[in-house]
Amino acid sequence: MKIVSAEFVLGAARLEQLPRGKRPEIALAGRSNVGKSSLLNRLTGRKKLARISNTPGKTRELNLYVVNDALSIIDLPGYGFAKVPETVKARWGRLVESYLHEREELTGVVHLVDVRHRPTGDDVMMHDWIKHYGVPALIVATKVDKIPRGKRAGALRVIHEALEPSPETPVVLFSADTGEGSREIWSWVRRTTGV
Repeated sequence: MKIVSAEFVLGAARLEQLPRGKRPEIALAGRSNVGKSSLLNRLTGRKKLARISNTPGKTRELNLYVVNDALSIIDLPGYGFAKVPETVKARWGRLVESYLHEREELTGVVHLVDVRHRPTGDDVMMHDWIKHYGVPALIVATKVDKIPRGKRAGALRVIHEALEPSPETPVVLFSADTGEGSREIWSWVRRTTGV
């Protein structure tokens, strides 16, 4: 997909703050520090579109990005080991669940998991939410450049065993450093959104 424009529009602490009815939306979901910002920067060819942080839990809102004035990408708050109070984590959980359940513009979720580790209980819970609400999904196994090629098949098997994705849910290996998997991700996004 040729990227003409990509911009950060707003961070929404509540669902009502997101614009209605303008564009199809793809959400990025994943645990803290799984590489959502790096994926967004790589896919758009913009090195600093999304701020990358070594500190987990920096994304605290629904961050809205618009690509080519035709597609919205929503970066959801990361879940997992973010060093924030439990009350804040609970608020993020309610926000994300209401987004998955109520957002009419949502056409699909890119669910990121770290290929180097077995999916966590939080990863399983997120994927169960996605399946429960019937949202089309793509599982993206990030940081694939960090494991030997000979271990890829085993890592994919572990992801399938843990998340039990539906047959319609593809799994793509991705590296923000090399760009591997970018074409497959964009292909899925185009099919899912019609953009």
